Amino acid sequence: MRRALFALALVPMLIASLAFAGDAETKAAQVVIDSQLKAFIANDGATAYSFAAPNVKQIFPTVETFMNMVTNGYAPVRKPQSYSFGKVEQTGPGSIVQQVLIVGPDGKDYEAVYTLQQQADGSFKITGCSLRAANSVST
Repeated sequence: MRRALFALALVPMLIASLAFAGDAETKAAQVVIDSQLKAFIANDGATAYSFAAPNVKQIFPTVETFMNMVTNGYAPVRKPQSYSFGKVEQTGPGSIVQQVLIVGPDGKDYEAVYTLQQQADGSFKITGCSLRAANSVST
C-alpha cells in the first residue's frame, strides 16, 4: 500500500518534469530559428547554414547553393522586416513544428512553418520550412 501511494505521489512530479522538458525543447528550437533568421538578416550565410539539418545539407551541399535557394524561394525568411513565434507542437521525442509569423520585405504577412529535429549531440537543427502568404483581413 505504501509503495502504491509513493508511486501515485510521483506521477504529478513526473508529469511536471515532462512538461518542463517540452518547454526547454521548444525554447531551444526557437533559439535556433531566431539565430538563423538573424544570420540571414546579417548576410551571414555560413552561420545560417550551420542551423540546417543533415537532410537539408544533403540537398544543398554548399553555403552558396543553400543561400541561393533561400534568396530565390524564401525572400520573407531571407529578409524579414519582423517576425514572431506562433503555435508550436512537439510531434515526437525531439521533433518540433514551430509557426513563425513574418512581415516580409514587401510588407506583406507570411506564415513560415519550421520543422526541427534534435540531433545526437542534443542540439536542434532545421529539417524544413514551408512558407505561405498569411490570410489576414483588414478591417
